[in-house]
Amino acid sequence: MMTVKLSPRLLAVAELVDTNGSVCDVGTDHALLPCYLYSRGVKDITASDINDGPLVAARETIEKYIGADCPIRLVKSDGLRNIDYADNVIVAGMGGELIARIVSECSFLKPDISFILQPMTKAEILRKELYKNGFRITDEKTAEEGEKLYVIIKAQYVGKSEEVSEAFSYTGLCRDKKYLEKQRRSLSRAAESCKESAPDRSAMLSATAEEIEKIINEV
Repeated sequence: MMTVKLSPRLLAVAELVDTNGSVCDVGTDHALLPCYLYSRGVKDITASDINDGPLVAARETIEKYIGADCPIRLVKSDGLRNIDYADNVIVAGMGGELIARIVSECSFLKPDISFILQPMTKAEILRKELYKNGFRITDEKTAEEGEKLYVIIKAQYVGKSEEVSEAFSYTGLCRDKKYLEKQRRSLSRAAESCKESAPDRSAMLSATAEEIEKIINEV
């Protein structure tokens, strides 16, 4: 079996997976993450994608790293619609709004299922939607890749809807000062840019940035 090397982003995702359970990697693309998890002892793995092209590429990756007889299942699916069950659901490399939609459509929700989510954009919307739809965030970590800093969110379903503060939607449980400072700067810039055109929104954004600054000072 060839060694699978993951990018820092995907490695951070893999580190939040319970290797004792089954895994579904939604939007698997080239299936590098499933191959890595298989090499780490996970034997019940489904790799899914909405398009045929990535599934063809996934099959080639699986044959290259593991072999043609590898038991990783390939499933064509829009999100989780054709997935029956998994102990770990991974949705990485998509926008936060799309990830929120995929998770909300899961048909096999149980409290002991882990959702490992890595949004490329709109993490604040994802956090809000998770809590609105009865999920709770249990862990967060970051991964730096080149000049980009990614956040990875681990959540579980508890069945109780809840609203979260604006500050929490931008920080979650993450306490990486670099990530928090990035969020604070982004909010401050946004507040300044709409100071004249939308003063109420500007004030809300400024207040949220101040809340995050307090968190930074406490870390």
